[in-house]
Amino acid sequence: VPACCSARYNLALLAFFGFFLLYALRVNLSVALVDMVEPNTTLAKNTTSNVCPEHSSTMNVPRNTTGEKYPWDADTQGWILGSFFYGYIITQIPGGYLASRIGGKLLLGFGIFGTSVFTLLTPLAANLGVGYLIAVRALEGLGEGVTFPAMHSMWSSWAPPLERSKLLSISYAGAQLGTVVSLPLSGLICYYMNWVYVFYIFGALGVLWFFFWMWLVSDTPETHRSISHAEREYILSSLKDQLSTQKSVPWRPMLESLPLWAIVVAHFSYNWTFYTLLTLLPTYMKEILRFDAQENGFLSALPYFGCWLCIILSGQIADYLREKENFSTVCVRKCFTLIGMIGPAVFLVAAGFIGCNYALAVAFVTISTTLGGFCTSGYSINHLDIAPSYAGILLGITNSFATIPGMVGPVIAKNLTHNNTVGEWQTVFYIAASINLFGAIFFAFFASGEVQDWAVSGYHLH
Repeated sequence: VPACCSARYNLALLAFFGFFLLYALRVNLSVALVDMVEPNTTLAKNTTSNVCPEHSSTMNVPRNTTGEKYPWDADTQGWILGSFFYGYIITQIPGGYLASRIGGKLLLGFGIFGTSVFTLLTPLAANLGVGYLIAVRALEGLGEGVTFPAMHSMWSSWAPPLERSKLLSISYAGAQLGTVVSLPLSGLICYYMNWVYVFYIFGALGVLWFFFWMWLVSDTPETHRSISHAEREYILSSLKDQLSTQKSVPWRPMLESLPLWAIVVAHFSYNWTFYTLLTLLPTYMKEILRFDAQENGFLSALPYFGCWLCIILSGQIADYLREKENFSTVCVRKCFTLIGMIGPAVFLVAAGFIGCNYALAVAFVTISTTLGGFCTSGYSINHLDIAPSYAGILLGITNSFATIPGMVGPVIAKNLTHNNTVGEWQTVFYIAASINLFGAIFFAFFASGEVQDWAVSGYHLH
């Protein structure tokens, strides 16, 4: 059954644009916030390290200064940026459960639609007060929380086992490209127009995407209007022995399953390093290396571009190894997870020993984030290998645990770097690398590539 113009690849492409917009909506505030705050309130107590010399750079004054400014201090800004995760963690497991009940199409569609609407309301909320803005961001988190479990749930009905890595890597790669494009683009919008348009433009695009999604997508191949007969039969026959017929969710055997906890540990560990890189490396480069990565939108987006390329390529390679070279599923998942977790750990530790070479710092963080892309074809897809019928719920469980590093990791790191010494930062990188290493080893020992017994109990015919 050809891939070109097929219903399953059309779904992957629409999902790609959906996740592209989802991450654009997530990261745009961190760029716009710089323009939203009065200049004197962003200057915290100057504890910059004197290890490295200052890099001279000409500061550009923003051309457009018509946007409203707010007197928010550093703590308030921290609450505004962190409020997203408090909503995000709540809807993970309910999202997976609902997707298994009502289907992923409506849940994913309305998740992104809701996030887009609240993004459009962000300038109004900021005018009303910081409490309203925090509430709107938390509601955005609630909307985004259902999206990954809903997508996993849809792929459990749409992705033939030997095409899983390709299809899922295409759809989720949109998240990385969304970060790549929206970071510099949000900066340009703030520079030439006004920070409110950052929210209006991305919010409007999200609403537009919603109408295409509702019109072109269906929950299962059986209900799709324009799918070919050959493709429908191909997908259904490839999945017929992998899905469960029972209506109730086997919560107890699911939560006692060691392969599930292998994914939980890997997901938690990977996100610890990912969020450390995302939130703290710009600070490290500014405070220790005296180089402001935010001054160059290209440099701040480069690591995510590398990760996007790696996700797309590793998805193709993973399915090639399984289909053409007869590698077992569990072997591919373990190898890709080991590369995608040990690689970033090595380069993260190396970032603490590069002296004052900021070019090398950018190179190391780019390589580290790029190698992390292998994990999408590793532990990230493993939910569909071990329990296709409950993939949405499993992702809800693992993503709940994996959201904790986003809330806790930066706080711990901030507490460890009061004096901004190189030694303190090396400790932060050691902790992140150790957690990554532990997660990779745990997954390598306990992961599985087979559909678990509890996930196909409706098929116990023999």
